[in-house]
Amino acid sequence: MAPLPNAGLVQNSLQLYRYLLRCCKQLPEENIRQHYRHAIRQSFKVHADENDPERIQQIIKRAIEDADWVMNK
Repeated sequence: MAPLPNAGLVQNSLQLYRYLLRCCKQLPEENIRQHYRHAIRQSFKVHADENDPERIQQIIKRAIEDADWVMNK
């Protein structure tokens, strides 16, 4: 299962959040979807005060890579 094709269009945290939640909808089991939705929300709360644009881009890139790994698992 591949991630959604619009990963390259993700430029900010709101777009990333939406992208990751859409990826969750493709997961096969409800309990797995709930787990990853919860993990996504928690990650956003942890990084909510991040101000450095370079660090934000690193986080976005890593989150997309992690989503790719989960979807191919």
